[in-house]
Amino acid sequence: MEKTIREYQKLFENPDNVGYDGNEKFIIGGAYWNDVAPKENLLNIIASVYDSPGESSGLNKLPALDLTDGPMFYQTAGEKKEALLNMPSRDLSDKQKNYWRSKSSKVETPLQYGYHKGWEIIINSFELLMFALLAVCITIAPVFSGEYQARTDAVILSGKYGKTKLATAKITASVLFGTLAFTLHVLVALGLTLGAFGTEGWNLPLQIAGAAIPYPFTFLQAVVIGLGAVYLVLLAMIGLTLLLSAKMKSPYLVLTVLLPVLFLPLFLSPNGTGGAYNLTLFLLPYRAVMPEFDKYISYQAGGLVLDALTMRVILYTVLTAVLLPLAKLSFRRHQAV
Repeated sequence: MEKTIREYQKLFENPDNVGYDGNEKFIIGGAYWNDVAPKENLLNIIASVYDSPGESSGLNKLPALDLTDGPMFYQTAGEKKEALLNMPSRDLSDKQKNYWRSKSSKVETPLQYGYHKGWEIIINSFELLMFALLAVCITIAPVFSGEYQARTDAVILSGKYGKTKLATAKITASVLFGTLAFTLHVLVALGLTLGAFGTEGWNLPLQIAGAAIPYPFTFLQAVVIGLGAVYLVLLAMIGLTLLLSAKMKSPYLVLTVLLPVLFLPLFLSPNGTGGAYNLTLFLLPYRAVMPEFDKYISYQAGGLVLDALTMRVILYTVLTAVLLPLAKLSFRRHQAV
């Protein structure tokens, strides 16, 4: 760490290496391409630790950084985490702050750095999976309502197993199809990204993508955990789609309800990580597929504190357990006309 910073500072000793735009000095020419560009990502990660919360000064602070007592990197990172916890917009209670301190304390230091581009792109692109989720929902929207629209519901429901085994079979087939189709999308997305950028860095700590990240995960662990949460959102949305399909007479009506549920949060922006509005927004489907590893989002009930990932797992597991049986019950109670 210290060696990297000193090498960067030494480049400024040669005036031929330095450019100036009237506001800041920076390395130019061969010195940049040979000595800065190959490790610019690392330098940016180091430099970000010395920025105050909300500040982004790039590499500007590194040339003047006092290394008399060493870079104080981990101490400064700890102080920045404390500053983030105490920001008014987060509105964290003492129990919530202690929760995040405890989680951050499990991050092992010193941090190991290495190439990790492929995994970082995957984590930053999770919300794109919403389009695969939408495709699944569109496909299964006619499962029940298609029968109503084609007026075959009377024949089906009057059959021996129309209100029992057939309803169960339709729901089971929908869940299996939706899961397998979505998995195919995931495999293609992961395969293309890792094929283009390589699999290196899977075992590196998530903190090299942002030193203030409190979760003690490697990149592979972060991707697996993030995908697990996405699959729970998928199952809950399959349940909601089937429930709407069982209650509405047309697949198009199902989609008119489903689309706002899935994508309305796309047009809503959080103004912090605390408060009922923000905490609700982070649980809605579009936001729920975004890992938000760098945010200190927590929910408290009495003395119990849960982070956003855990809260999403609980919420969408419960929704799945409730919506699928309701879909079956709604179809069984449907009156054919």
